[in-house]
Amino acid sequence: MSGDAAWVERYLEYVRVEKRLAARTVELYALDLQKLCAFAARAQVALLDVKNPNIRRWVAHMHSGGRSGRGIALILSGWRGFYTWLGRQGMVASNPVQDVRAPKAPKPLPKALGVDDAVQFSDFESDDDAWLEARDAAMVELLYGSGLRVGELVGLDVVASSQARGWVDMNAAQAHVLGKGAKRRSVPVGRMALQALERWLDLRGPSGTLGAGLVAPSQADAAAALFTGRNGTRLTAQSVWARLKRRSLQAGLATPVHPHMLRHSFASHVLQSSGDLRAVQELLGHANISTTQVYTRLDFQHLAKTYDSAHPRAKIKGTGQK
Repeated sequence: MSGDAAWVERYLEYVRVEKRLAARTVELYALDLQKLCAFAARAQVALLDVKNPNIRRWVAHMHSGGRSGRGIALILSGWRGFYTWLGRQGMVASNPVQDVRAPKAPKPLPKALGVDDAVQFSDFESDDDAWLEARDAAMVELLYGSGLRVGELVGLDVVASSQARGWVDMNAAQAHVLGKGAKRRSVPVGRMALQALERWLDLRGPSGTLGAGLVAPSQADAAAALFTGRNGTRLTAQSVWARLKRRSLQAGLATPVHPHMLRHSFASHVLQSSGDLRAVQELLGHANISTTQVYTRLDFQHLAKTYDSAHPRAKIKGTGQK
């Protein structure tokens, strides 16, 4: 057994016997150290002589080979533990992995519906009874038409009060909501959303009573809530998620819709039409413009698709193929 292999075996015995790690964890450590040995062998350097530049070079190699930042971070964690143990044995003067970090994973783009799909979803009428249909349609219109968070939506009350987290001023066509960080903001409510809210309020019944005449529980919060469930209590975020998923499947959309997808769609579509990033920031209630800037990437994707389909120079001459 070579010197490198012997040190690896001793370390794995240590984590297996003394640290009593699970068999699967020990197996993963062994795989990570196999990678380390392979890199060291190709570089013709002993494990005890590995330096910080070696580790950084191998991280770059893994990253360029397509390994994710999360995967590299897990490998580095295994290597770091190995060299920490070697340091305790007096075999290395410093840990070559100590200040090495994995590349940051790219921030995924928020999922947004295309304009046609968003309109199809907003216009859809389900086969549910009139009470449920009116409520769900009003929720969709507010989420997509005003860009509300689901927590802001379920926090809305029928009328303004000192206790209300939010409410819709039908005359001013504005929703007043309590967002992240307990920050209040006002957003426009469009004509279609106002019409949907009027239909819902007609069927909701006064003071939390349901359209069928059933009286909701007497709690003040339940009676004040704009959106309630069948039992008269304030609708929960989880219930909104479930209702939108069901509705999107009924509407024939290719992907299940969730509340934040409608918020992303609102932001993306407003930005596509206006190009006003600051306005979108205010409408969404983002504290930092950098949070809103992710939608410029969505906007660029939209522009790139338009270019690919419309510009003559986006196609290969003579084939018509992109």
